[in-house]
Amino acid sequence: MNPILFIVFLPLLAAAIAGLGNKALGNVAAKSVTTGALFVSCALSWPIFLSFVGGTAEASVTPVLHWVSSGALNFDWELRVDTMTAVMLVVITSVSALVHLYSWGYMAEDPDQPRFFAYLSLFTFAMLMLVTANNLVQMFFGWEGVGLASYLLIGFWFQRPSACAAAIKAFVVNRVGDLGFMLGIFGTYLVFGTVSIPEILHAAPSMAGSTIGFLGHRFDTMTILCILLFIGACGKSAQLGLHTWLPDAMEGPTPVSALIHAATMVTAGVFMVCRLSPMFVTSPVAMDVVTVVGAATCFFAATVGTTQWDIKRVIAYSTCSQLGYMFFAAGVGAFGASMFHLFTHAFFKALLFLGAGSVIHAMHHEQDMRYYGALRKEIPLTFWAMMAGTLAITGVGIAEIGGFAGFYSKDAIIEAAYARGTDVGHFASFIGIFAALLTSFYSWRLVFLTFFGKPRWAASEHIQHAVHGDHHDHPADEHSGEATEAAHGAHGHDDHAHGHGHAAEGTAGYHPHESPIAMLIPLGVLTLGAVFAGAVFHGPFVGVEQGLEFWKGALVFDEHLMHASHSVPVWIKWAPFTVMLTGLLVAWYAYLKNPKLPAAFVAQFGILHQFLFNKWYFDELYDFLFVRPAFWIGRQFWKIGDIGIIDRFGPNGAAWVVAKGTVGAKRLQSGYLTSYALIMLLGLVGAVSWVIAG
Repeated sequence: MNPILFIVFLPLLAAAIAGLGNKALGNVAAKSVTTGALFVSCALSWPIFLSFVGGTAEASVTPVLHWVSSGALNFDWELRVDTMTAVMLVVITSVSALVHLYSWGYMAEDPDQPRFFAYLSLFTFAMLMLVTANNLVQMFFGWEGVGLASYLLIGFWFQRPSACAAAIKAFVVNRVGDLGFMLGIFGTYLVFGTVSIPEILHAAPSMAGSTIGFLGHRFDTMTILCILLFIGACGKSAQLGLHTWLPDAMEGPTPVSALIHAATMVTAGVFMVCRLSPMFVTSPVAMDVVTVVGAATCFFAATVGTTQWDIKRVIAYSTCSQLGYMFFAAGVGAFGASMFHLFTHAFFKALLFLGAGSVIHAMHHEQDMRYYGALRKEIPLTFWAMMAGTLAITGVGIAEIGGFAGFYSKDAIIEAAYARGTDVGHFASFIGIFAALLTSFYSWRLVFLTFFGKPRWAASEHIQHAVHGDHHDHPADEHSGEATEAAHGAHGHDDHAHGHGHAAEGTAGYHPHESPIAMLIPLGVLTLGAVFAGAVFHGPFVGVEQGLEFWKGALVFDEHLMHASHSVPVWIKWAPFTVMLTGLLVAWYAYLKNPKLPAAFVAQFGILHQFLFNKWYFDELYDFLFVRPAFWIGRQFWKIGDIGIIDRFGPNGAAWVVAKGTVGAKRLQSGYLTSYALIMLLGLVGAVSWVIAG
């Protein structure tokens, strides 16, 4: 049997067994079934990917069943495997398998483990359906499936109002993007008469320059279709404007953050744009829109990440920023570089999230970095894993020599954007360089606050409660970072970050502990990816000759652009390394050498800091423009429409008529036989009179 069937459907089978069996099946059995299924899928995925790397594999389509037949609309459920699918298969199954294993340790105390592991496997199946889709409807099925699984996992601890609110926010914001995606699919079917992706991509070049009626005007056909599809990508991949759900999604357990919101689901939009690259390249306007939005997101998220205290939120905004890199790479036509960064990012970002989870686990689920410090000696394995992830995301490396994973993929994007030679391309490359500076700063800020300096554990009420036995040690308390951030206000003062005089007092009552082996093994494996993935695979992904052979038409591979990117000016090649080193030195000076500097900066530039700390006030703006008006309209419909009209003249009105009618009827029902006889006699007289009169 074709291995792709096992890869896709084993996670679904495991999810069904764990979900339906639930507590009757037991924690160990549920975890074993789901984790085992993912490791089998992972083991089957890597040979497929390596066969494409080696140039021995060809694209194939595996039919599953005939799905829809409605008039002229006919399509099957098929599993397409080409280079793009192979890349996504190893990303999804590798990260998911390691997250399943990691969750054995992280969720060990949770009473609802079968449900959690069932959700993880269900998400994996939906994501695999998305990337193996051979038609747009099947892609949309997987698209909505990962949205559902994301909702379930973000709100996994549904007893917490904040988790429920975050899950609803993610679901609603993604519905906005999905509306654009649906309209794009409808429009594509209208124009091409099919939902088959290969047929659409084959016919796309012939539609270049054509126009279509839209909103009473004529527009370029491919521009309209591509922008609508890109709106869907913005929602799923948290691009500027539809990004607000991603940081709040950190309410879910940390393994969820690693699996969904760092390595896989949020890359679905990037995958879709690259998969449909023959459509996008027919519209220069749509390509420019993708470039500008990606660059703006890259800049926005990097600025916000420099001010956050919650360790998971720092990494979440980092994810948002890195997704911006992937999109502006696609926007300038460097689709191979975009997919390369997606590939390397999956490893080092999953490593950073799982490393952060190990820190949170060690610190009794405290997430506020102001209560960390000096942890490198307490949890050395986690420290070195986080160091590897930080070296990868900051792009440490030297041209012509080599470096960590992010060095290869991020530099390839910046160089390709500059080599495009357009104003938009130059804009994106400069934004990418500046964002690399901010990335280095906030990444090393996280490392220095967490692993260096003085221990500040005693300042955390959360940890002290845990030490004294009056706080429940349970992953559901992972929201404590939010609580402490709210308790100390949003003013960004660094007095906690740099230790109180009494901060070290009482730390003897609690000592951070290294995570269990189930959590450390995934960190070790992902560390290898963060260190070596870029060096090993940069040739097939972005090499001029190797790239053409590797991609084999799975996406638009612009060999001229890739060749030009290798010939950019020397200062472009060295700029990422220079800003990376600058960000490192600034973070070291501000948080280790002169720890009073951040507080002085905040005092001097308080308005700027507040603007960044409050995420450019997007949430407040959306609350004013959309949330409050929606609630107002809802109240009007409720009080005027529902209560004032429907209830008044409907059930309440009918009840009033019945109540008044029963009063008169009650008077007639006296219970006296003589009264009933009189009424019958009067009725008989009336009837006889009517007959005589007639």
